[in-house]
Amino acid sequence: MSTFTVITRTGQVVPIEGRLGVSVMEHIRDAGLDELLALCGGCCSCATCHVYVDDDVKVHLPALSIDEDELLDSSDYRKAQSRLSCQLAFMPELEGMIVVLAPED
Repeated sequence: MSTFTVITRTGQVVPIEGRLGVSVMEHIRDAGLDELLALCGGCCSCATCHVYVDDDVKVHLPALSIDEDELLDSSDYRKAQSRLSCQLAFMPELEGMIVVLAPED
């Protein structure tokens, strides 16, 4: 069983069992964490699933697409660790990853 951890905006720590190929956004939504709006449903057309990923797993993540990069630029809270969770499919290499929900714009 591969798991990762989500830290909500209120500081709640939520362990989540990762399902291969399912987006991190879907995992968070399915866990009932309604702080993450994900208004576009995973189409990479909004930035409401903005998260911060820990540096330890960045090497295993796909490169930012042009669309993801532009959407993240619209956030006042963008950091080097910023990603859109809808663009991150869970894979075994992400075991133990910590994802922090970014503040809402």
